[in-house]
Amino acid sequence: MAEPLLTPRNGMPSLIEDDIALRLAIEELAQGEGPIAVDAERASGFRYSQRAYLIQIFRRNGGLHLIDPIAANNSATWSLMDQTFKECEWVIHASTQDLPCLRELGIHPTQLFDTELGGRIAGCERVGLGALSESLLELQLAKEHSAVDWSLRPLKDEWLTYAALDVDVLIDLRDEVEKLLEARGYLEYAREDFAAILSAPAHPSKRDPWRKTSGMHKIKDRMTLAIVRELWSARDRYAHSVDIAPGRIFNDDALVEIATKRPLTFDLFKKIITRRSRANDQPVAEWFDLYRRTLELPKDELPELRLPATGLPPQKLWRDRNPQGYARLTHARAAVVERAQELGMPAENLISPDAVRQAMWHNPKPDDGVEYLADKLRDAGARSWQIELIASHLVTPLHETVPLPPPPTPESAEAGPGSSSEE
Repeated sequence: MAEPLLTPRNGMPSLIEDDIALRLAIEELAQGEGPIAVDAERASGFRYSQRAYLIQIFRRNGGLHLIDPIAANNSATWSLMDQTFKECEWVIHASTQDLPCLRELGIHPTQLFDTELGGRIAGCERVGLGALSESLLELQLAKEHSAVDWSLRPLKDEWLTYAALDVDVLIDLRDEVEKLLEARGYLEYAREDFAAILSAPAHPSKRDPWRKTSGMHKIKDRMTLAIVRELWSARDRYAHSVDIAPGRIFNDDALVEIATKRPLTFDLFKKIITRRSRANDQPVAEWFDLYRRTLELPKDELPELRLPATGLPPQKLWRDRNPQGYARLTHARAAVVERAQELGMPAENLISPDAVRQAMWHNPKPDDGVEYLADKLRDAGARSWQIELIASHLVTPLHETVPLPPPPTPESAEAGPGSSSEE
């Protein structure tokens, strides 16, 4: 039975809100030893930016520190933090979420231990911070403040306690995950993945991100699509200028409703867009003017309903567009699942589904084997340990010509053999 952890085990620190206190914290951390645990609280869903609104840091014999980076915002001091601990291992849970905002502050880890990813590779069934703490440390963390607006000031005491607990357990958790990885012989695999996270380039900007608006299935013509494009872009610019999450300016439902219903007057337009809007009358009037101008766009300035295809087609289209590739893919997916079960790790951590698709799309030569697959998987971003563990198991699927039958649906499984779906 996990024991509830209600307060940090070495006491609750004061919130650091100025440069002097931050420098003292750096000095105290420097007196500690071993890895440094760090966590960041953002205001996702409330603010446009992904900046950190609270930083929690813990090091054995170096203390636990809660830092308000909005108040303690001296870039030189954050640079000092980075330089002081440049050679240290930084422990982060689900690091891809927190690394961008840490780098924005000036912290650039060169060594990483990701307890969430490590837990996945080790085969842990549940890898959330709370779940891992319960299973590996027998400690239960409170999670009731995980979705609060961390940009609000002053920060509430109960929020700070919740945040402090996340790093209070992180070094102990790191050690337990490392033991699991070592016992299974997977520690070097995890280290390779940690290094890949640190060296990964920034994600490129998405093409036409407005096409991801919720409710796009209702859009049937190019003019309606143009209205979505223009109002989505205007909302995004405004949200950036006031640092509020776009969905809190006005939501996608209002955006699609305007595009499809096309209100004729400002009052009707305003009634829809201000249903849950955080905007005042001035931007609403500007958006209405933009909406009316969009209605007058010539046909050659309207967006196409569908973007030209790039890369591989969606998997559901493979059977028709590339039957041989589809056959290979069905066998490859089954082989990956079987191998992952043998190794006791999630299939998506053994090898990414996209890497498998890349390897199976093109017709191989009769003598293509492990080296061919290794090149294809490497080109798709697979790490060396993944190639070592899976490439040989994909050789047979690479030359299959008859697809595996799809797995039975729950309905067909319940119906049993000999039953008819047409009854």
